[in-house]
Amino acid sequence: MINEKSLYSSFPPLEKALDEPNGLLAVGGDLSPQRLIEAYRKGIFPWFNENEPIFWWSPNPRMVLFPQELKISRSLRKTLHKNCYQVRTDTAFNQVMHACAAPRKGQSGTWIHPEMIAAYTALHDMGLAHSVETWIDDELVGGLYGIALGKVFFGESMFSRLTDASKIAFVHLVKQLQYWEFGLIDCQVKTHHLASLGAREISRLNFSQHLETLITDGEIGDKWNFERMLLEIF
Repeated sequence: MINEKSLYSSFPPLEKALDEPNGLLAVGGDLSPQRLIEAYRKGIFPWFNENEPIFWWSPNPRMVLFPQELKISRSLRKTLHKNCYQVRTDTAFNQVMHACAAPRKGQSGTWIHPEMIAAYTALHDMGLAHSVETWIDDELVGGLYGIALGKVFFGESMFSRLTDASKIAFVHLVKQLQYWEFGLIDCQVKTHHLASLGAREISRLNFSQHLETLITDGEIGDKWNFERMLLEIF
């Protein structure tokens, strides 16, 4: 692990990450777009509480979803067939981030604080960070946000105000990424929620190898628009 002074040059090799706490690689630096893009290209992400220094992580193993391995449960498929919702992209990025930051049962705080919201909003303005939103009667009821680099989507957080609302957004995201020939969705760390959708753990080394293949030099961002035909077929 390296300290703040060293971060002004670059991140250390991933093998320098600590085993405990799992994946802690560096401390300090800033959340500038350039720093964040460099971090994600290397499989590193920031995660820290408000009023703390910035902690940078690269856990081992890494939770990922290969888009073609998406699993849709019978109950979720029934919900998708009801078609009582609308899925939108990049229309309420700030709202989605604030909803993801809201206190959750069993949690005393949030790592999605104003500094993080400002940093990812800057990436959104560059067309690199995106939101996928579930709406019912023009009310935002669920969604997620993350960063797209090359053919990789780095998921950051999701929220749900109604049953399956975040899963609806996630399934539509994966279907679109399949169509766009994305190779990987980064889910960071294991959760039952993501495992139920087909995500699994791979080694840090394997994850890095996928990033080298799927992320090309130079990132050109743009606002997302999903193909309507994909949203209607499940």
